Amino acid sequence: METDRPANVSFSDFVGGVQLLRGEDTRTAMPVILIGICVSGAVGNLLVLLVFLRDFRNGKGSEVKALLASVASTDLVILLLCAPVRAITFYKQTWTLGSFVCSTTDWFQHSCVVAKTLILAVTTRAKHTLVPSTAAGPLYSPAWIHAVLAFVWIVSMMFPIPQMLFASVVPHGSDALCVSQVSECASDFMSLFYKIYPTATFVVPVSFTVAYYTKSLHSAVNHAPSPQQQSKVTLVLLCLSGALGLMLLPEWGTFTWIRLGYNKPPVGLILFAQVLLYACSSLSPVILMTMYDDVRQGLISIWFIATCRGSKQLPSNKCPKTEGNGAEVGTNAVANAGSAEQEKTFPDVEHFWTGRRNTHVEEEQDPVPWEREEKML
Repeated sequence: METDRPANVSFSDFVGGVQLLRGEDTRTAMPVILIGICVSGAVGNLLVLLVFLRDFRNGKGSEVKALLASVASTDLVILLLCAPVRAITFYKQTWTLGSFVCSTTDWFQHSCVVAKTLILAVTTRAKHTLVPSTAAGPLYSPAWIHAVLAFVWIVSMMFPIPQMLFASVVPHGSDALCVSQVSECASDFMSLFYKIYPTATFVVPVSFTVAYYTKSLHSAVNHAPSPQQQSKVTLVLLCLSGALGLMLLPEWGTFTWIRLGYNKPPVGLILFAQVLLYACSSLSPVILMTMYDDVRQGLISIWFIATCRGSKQLPSNKCPKTEGNGAEVGTNAVANAGSAEQEKTFPDVEHFWTGRRNTHVEEEQDPVPWEREEKML
C-alpha cells in the first residue's frame, strides 16, 4: 500500500480509505463489515429520530433531546454518506469516484465527527426539563440551541479545510489514487496545525464532557433529592461521551501519527480505527434505546401502534386504548356490564312480576294478620 512520494512532498497519505491493499480476504471482508455496520446503525438512528420527533410533536421535548436528535442525525449522515465511500474504495483497491469526491470526502467526514464531539460537549449546558408548549404548538428547542448548532457546524466545517486543500487524484499506472500530499513549503505550518487540530476538536471536548458528567453523576447520586431520576440521563450522556472517546481514539491517533511525519502505523491498525469510527455511530442509538427511559418507552409505544394498525383487519383482535388511567377503564367496564344486564330479559321473572303487578288487596283483608295481633297486644 505504499505510494511513490515526490521529492517536494513532506508526507503522503491515502484519502477516502486505504488503497492498494493486498489480499482478496481484506478486499471482501472490509466492505461486508462496513455495509453491516451501516445498515444496523442507520436503522437504529432512524428509530431514535422517530421517537424524538414523536416526543416533540406531543409537547414532551427538551433541550437534551434536541441535541441528541442532532447527534443521531450526524451519525446517520456518517453511515449513509461516508462509510459507503470507504466500502467502494476497499473493494476497488483504487480510486474510482472522481476528483470532487476525492477532495471532499475526508473533509466532510471530519466535519461530521467534530460536530458530533462538540454537540455532546454542548449537552453539558442543556436542561433536562421539558420545553413548555405555546399556543402555536410545542417548541422544538430554545433559540440558543439553534444558534449553538449553527456555530458548531461552522467551526466543524472550517477546521478540516486542509483535508480538502491537499487532497488530489494522482495516476498510478493504469489506475488512479486519491492521496493527501503536503508540500515542503507548508510542512512547518501544517505540523503545528495537526498538533492543535486533534487537541481542540477531540481531546479537550471529550475530556471536559466525561469529567463533567462524572462529577454530575456523583453529585446526583449522593446529594440530589431524587437521585435515581436525575442520574439516569446523566449516566446515558456519560456513556455516550465515554464510548465516543474510546472508539475514536484509534482514528485520531493514527491520523496524528501519520501527519506529524512519523513512520506509518500498521495497516491493520488503520483498518481497525476506521471500522471503530463507523461502529461508534452504530453504538450510540443502542445506548439510547437500552438506557434512556424516554426512548425505550417511545419505541414500545410505536411498536404497539404499528401492531394495532396491522391487526385492524381482524375484528377479534382489538387493541385497547392507552388513554386514561386504570380507574376509568374499570368504571367503563362496570357500566358496560350493567347496561348489558338491563338489556337482557328473563321470561320467567317477567311473567311473575306481571302477575303480581295486577293483584288487588282489599282493605279488610290483612295479608299479614300476625302483625295486627302484635299491635293489639
